Amino acid sequence: MPGEPSTIDFSNVIREGDLVVCGQATAEPVTLTEALMSQAGHLPAFRMMVGPIFSDTFSAGHAPNVSFQSYGVIGNARGLARGGRLDVIPSNYSAFCADFAACRRKADVVLVQLAELEGRLSAGLSNDYVIDAARSARLVIAEINPDAPFTFGAEWPEDVPIHLRVGARRPPVELASMPLDDVSRRIAAHAANLIADGSTLQFGVGRIPDAILSSLSHARNLGIHSGLINDAVVDLIERGAVTNAGKGIDPGITVTNQVIGTQRLYRFVHQNRAVAVRPTSYTHGQDVLARINRLTAINAALQVGLDGSVNAETLNGVTIGAIGGQLDFVRGANASTGGRAIIALPATAPDGASRIVAQVETVTTPRADVDAIVTEFGVAELRGCGLAERARRMIAIAAPEHRDALSARLRF
Repeated sequence: MPGEPSTIDFSNVIREGDLVVCGQATAEPVTLTEALMSQAGHLPAFRMMVGPIFSDTFSAGHAPNVSFQSYGVIGNARGLARGGRLDVIPSNYSAFCADFAACRRKADVVLVQLAELEGRLSAGLSNDYVIDAARSARLVIAEINPDAPFTFGAEWPEDVPIHLRVGARRPPVELASMPLDDVSRRIAAHAANLIADGSTLQFGVGRIPDAILSSLSHARNLGIHSGLINDAVVDLIERGAVTNAGKGIDPGITVTNQVIGTQRLYRFVHQNRAVAVRPTSYTHGQDVLARINRLTAINAALQVGLDGSVNAETLNGVTIGAIGGQLDFVRGANASTGGRAIIALPATAPDGASRIVAQVETVTTPRADVDAIVTEFGVAELRGCGLAERARRMIAIAAPEHRDALSARLRF
């Protein structure tokens, strides 16, 4: 952009031990992060806070003087984790964001991607912890991206200074939907039976949430209040399935914390007052979620135990997932009038191991909070069930080849 450099010399920016926080997911300011990583080997040692990574900016083989932190292992952050370069903070997403708001965690340097419209600035694709991190940072550098959508609800606060501005060299990161397969379609068919007309939906990233959303085009009067929205939401809105009319709050408005998709989605949300990109305190807040009518939370898992305990974080002692907003939304859905909390997962892992297990190795969502578990083999309704009945219902939705072994592990 005229008057704005397209890169920056970080040798005058980074100090020994600095915590650098950058926008996450599709809100990553790639011009800035690429420049930082290309110069990192010549800079003092510093820490980098990342969220989900959908770019190719960060590599486990680069910049040995940089240590990475995150609240989970999502997207290309898996490469950092495999290389032993990622320190995972086991925190609910809402609490992770609240720590920055309360200055329990403080950034030294913040890198953010912003959209600009008639002199106004918007965080555009994500209204997360970055704004709160910027409030107390020593230096805030903004990448002004003309291809980023200007979204309402994510306007950059006037009291948060921007010290340097840089022009973007490329459009925002995109994340296309994954192709659906037979397993995800079968899971979606079972999950769709739990989603009534008038439900308000929350969902995550991935093939199974996409499959469930694509199976709902017949539904009526749906609402959206979610940690993220993707291209599948545009389909539902354009087909008339989503009206946001019966949510109980925010009538007529799709509410999200992040926008993760392709340029089609970005064009849809640009200056669209029917979409609000709200802060985490609102999108994940228990007081807010409890006021929503028929909030239906759709989340994934790596394992589910026979008692209903959900593991979305680790396998074989290695973190490959995240707590994220799962527990926030499960509890919010349980508190919502007519709400449902759905955990959907394939019955087996790619190597054939059962994802329904006698006991999970890490508990992300406790068994006391679990409502319904869905695999391609059916639905296990667990709310109100004793341990023996839970185990029977869980075995019934495990892969047939694993049911005898699971039955042999029964301890109830």
